[in-house]
Amino acid sequence: MSERFYSDARLYDRLFAGGEPATEFYRAEAEKQGGSVVELGCGTGRKLIPIASAGYPCTGLDLSADMLTEAQRKADERALAVEWVRGDMREFDLGRTFDLVFIAANSLLHLHETADLLGCFRSVRAHLAPGARFVFDVFNPNARFLADADGVRRTRDGLSFVDPDRGDVRVDVAETYDAAAQVTRGTWYFSAESEPDFLVAPLELRSIFPQELPLLLSAAGLRLVERFGDWSGGPFTSDAPIQLCVCESD
Repeated sequence: MSERFYSDARLYDRLFAGGEPATEFYRAEAEKQGGSVVELGCGTGRKLIPIASAGYPCTGLDLSADMLTEAQRKADERALAVEWVRGDMREFDLGRTFDLVFIAANSLLHLHETADLLGCFRSVRAHLAPGARFVFDVFNPNARFLADADGVRRTRDGLSFVDPDRGDVRVDVAETYDAAAQVTRGTWYFSAESEPDFLVAPLELRSIFPQELPLLLSAAGLRLVERFGDWSGGPFTSDAPIQLCVCESD
């Protein structure tokens, strides 16, 4: 349901510019592990390319050919040898193990069904070398925010950006929350002054609540070692914005 949202890779990068604290966190994790790295849902390589630049052998897996094409272009610009693989994180086989597997930027939340999450986690476990770690971040569900998802289209001022061809781009979002499925169903509207609604795209993300997360991991043979609430390694609390999880094989 969210494929159209990722159909313009360069537009995606302008929308989500920045993100340096997250990039630095994952680069530090790669340094701790000191070996090969694979990112699932790698997109345009925003997190993985800096890790490859630090000298670690890197592989990126993503379902979107458009995102991988942009990732390859960016890696080529920097003369970096990164392996880009088109694949589905729900079930994959890269034929070898890695010292670090990570999923960044809520990409895990594109998996809505419990069976899909378990399939992903089991595939991850099969790709972990001895002593390897699996690290990912997802948002910490906020009950008040979910309850306020009333389907009304509103401008998100913090998401506005400048496009070199269109000028200032405004982003509006309308969301509803399906409590039974634990899925927020949104429609994103991108508009420029001369081109209103030049892109209208659905984006649907699952919520994974704090108490269910260790159970999902355990069912797939993984163990939650640490959970942080921010990129500086602060403690995870009820009002933390993210769940930053570090896992190992059980």
